Amino acid sequence: MGLSPLSQALLNLWYAPRPTWLAWLLWPWSLLFRALASVRAALYRNGLLRSVTLPVPVIVVGNITVGGTGKTPFVIALAQALAERGFRLGIISRGYGGEASARGDVVGVNADSDVREVGDEAALIARAGWPMAVGRDRVAAGKALLAAHPEIDVLISDDGLQHYRLARTMEIALLDGERQLGNRLLLPAGPLREPLSRLARVNAIVLTAMGDVVPEFHSDFGVPVFRQTLRAEAWRRVAKPDAQHLDEKHELDFFAQEEGVHALAGIGHPERFFATLQRFGICAQTQAFADHHRFTAADLALPQARWILMTEKDAIKCATIADARCWYLPIVGSIEPALLRLVEEMLREKAKEKTDE
Repeated sequence: MGLSPLSQALLNLWYAPRPTWLAWLLWPWSLLFRALASVRAALYRNGLLRSVTLPVPVIVVGNITVGGTGKTPFVIALAQALAERGFRLGIISRGYGGEASARGDVVGVNADSDVREVGDEAALIARAGWPMAVGRDRVAAGKALLAAHPEIDVLISDDGLQHYRLARTMEIALLDGERQLGNRLLLPAGPLREPLSRLARVNAIVLTAMGDVVPEFHSDFGVPVFRQTLRAEAWRRVAKPDAQHLDEKHELDFFAQEEGVHALAGIGHPERFFATLQRFGICAQTQAFADHHRFTAADLALPQARWILMTEKDAIKCATIADARCWYLPIVGSIEPALLRLVEEMLREKAKEKTDE
């Protein structure tokens, strides 16, 4: 079963160009949501609820909208870029969709971790080789990771923009370049997790798009806006994600010449993946699932499909049930040099402040 009709209706409602009558019908609930979110944020800003400062700088990469914004490839690209400049990185995450987070446990993550335990995004990031821990309490996850890896001098929090208990050195908010802020209303009438004014308090806004053309975003908050261009690599076989043989890869347009192509996506913005296939000339029957969907063999039981295509995030959940028809598309994020300079300057300044104490 794919994305439920209710979920699809909500996405259509949230990302319509302007609020519809149904959005306005839900608007009173959005006012309540806004009040609760604003009060909670104010309690932390005024010190009535306490944020915990970890002994190393923390960069929070998050979003104020529901749905995919390219956060995972951005986190991996940012970690790589900072490591090349001499920083020793660690990454923390809630581990959404994983059993550990649901239990309230904090667990370390590595390339061999069970995706069911740690969540799909954490498992994908861990493949890049960075020390990582997941937990619903990001403070506890950070402390556990630093205890296990005392060499770490910078933490990146994958998501957590609304996790105010974790004090942060820098905030980077990501937006989907195409959908941006949707109808600009708060949940449940729109896709916003916090009021638009929240963007005035972040240090940078990053607009994500697939391909070379990234739409414009006009910020009214005086916050610098950067771009992330996602790049697709060669298709890889799902059942053998580490295979290096040429026969385990296909060029991006390989499936454009094929029939019986079926595409699955259980990510925050499945339409981006499906649009990418169209850019490569691939005509596929598509099926969207809810974000973090836990795939089963029944989902792949498609007798009419000669090929089954999916994202890398979905592939790590399908490795044990996939057959030879299943292929995934790796996606690589990017960091603008100007943004990297801004991040590095803030980290160096923080290090100087600590030295002067």
